[in-house]
Amino acid sequence: MVNRTIQLKTIAAPKKHEEVAPTVLLDTTMAERKEKVVNRMKEAGYDALVIYADKEHGGNFEYLTGFIPRFEEGLLILESSGQATLILGNENLKMAKVSRIPAVLKHSPLFSLPNQPMDNEQPLETLFEEIGLSDKKQIGLVGWKMFTPKHTDPKAYFDIPYFIVEAIKGSIDTTAVLENAAHLFIGENGARTTNNANEIAHYEYGANLSSNCILAAMDAVEPGIKEVELGNLLTAEGQYNTVVTIAATGQRFEHAVIYPTYKQVKKGDPLSLTTAFKGGLSSRTGFVISDENELPADQSDYLDRVAKPYFSAVATWLETVKVGIKGKEIYQAIENAFPKDKYHWHLNPGHLVADDEWMSSPIYGDSNEVLKSGMILQIDIIPSIAGYTGVSAEECVALADYTLQQKIQEQYPELWQRIITRRKYIKEVLNIQLSEEILPLSNAVAYLRPFYLAKDQAFCCSNVGEL
Repeated sequence: MVNRTIQLKTIAAPKKHEEVAPTVLLDTTMAERKEKVVNRMKEAGYDALVIYADKEHGGNFEYLTGFIPRFEEGLLILESSGQATLILGNENLKMAKVSRIPAVLKHSPLFSLPNQPMDNEQPLETLFEEIGLSDKKQIGLVGWKMFTPKHTDPKAYFDIPYFIVEAIKGSIDTTAVLENAAHLFIGENGARTTNNANEIAHYEYGANLSSNCILAAMDAVEPGIKEVELGNLLTAEGQYNTVVTIAATGQRFEHAVIYPTYKQVKKGDPLSLTTAFKGGLSSRTGFVISDENELPADQSDYLDRVAKPYFSAVATWLETVKVGIKGKEIYQAIENAFPKDKYHWHLNPGHLVADDEWMSSPIYGDSNEVLKSGMILQIDIIPSIAGYTGVSAEECVALADYTLQQKIQEQYPELWQRIITRRKYIKEVLNIQLSEEILPLSNAVAYLRPFYLAKDQAFCCSNVGEL
């Protein structure tokens, strides 16, 4: 374990990589995705999967089709033979022809918006019978969520609208098995938990974008600026935000408002900033002040009590995470560096990211899940100390073994150069000796300025030996 000292000092900000174009998922990648899911279906004994999507819960559906049904609902029925059927509402019928996997189209106006035409109306049971779902003996329902209760059966929970589940039950034999199968996508060894070089390049676009946004917003913080002005800087290139944008100064959630308002930032305020796009989230929390002397009297020890230990925990995370390590080992490393009973973090210290900001996590207290090459992870350690403002430096990285690194270098040389630049900054400027298998997808990994008005001041490590 490294015995490190954390310093707040003048350092250069990380480089922002501008004009990075999105990387499209290749046909070969989409075929690989389908093969991964079908193989897992067969291993688990499923004859068919019924995969649900709406705007907020479309990741598993989009993983195969390449799109979500936006303001409507949709179903993808995937059989173990590879046969696929899309059931879509009025305004998404046109999307079937651009689906990234071939699929038969069925229309259900029940998935359309209220009061729209009900042409082709028929019970969902009829559609399910037409496509042969009624003949299946073991069916997996896939919404977006994998349940992990300790005292009940996780496969008995369905996060799909009642009318759809009831129609499925009404169209299959009473002896057929019906259970939650989201784990095939996002659980241990789930199809979506690892990515190839093309997918990492695809998701790096969002991680790069979110970090550029957070760096721009941090630079713009001044007394008098409005939350909405900071909020504008946390959106970019017309891309869909995968979390609610946070630009919150002073007391948060006044009148239950969770979005940026016209409230002006005041000197001395705590300020939280968060944005996320597919592939990456960036988040910061700190004070709108210039130096330690301006801290509130009751938080005069904020740096030593909260911010420096947190940064040290982030450094520990980056130096610990590697291919082959078990989730519980990472959990314990953070527990040792940043004890829960003292800093009161209560979620997983890191989780998987893709189209959704939080997909699932292999990092929990008793986790024997092994971290694998191709995973995209978000550093997500959230302290909560009574009477103190929080601190945050959430960003995203990929894990890649030598083989995957070579593929990225060969197929996406510009991405590889960005990764090299980011790694060099973390190692040489922040003095964090991150694992050789960590590829920073964000420009701002571990870059933390606790005082927004001290724009050239950030934390770095000074390692003074080994314990």
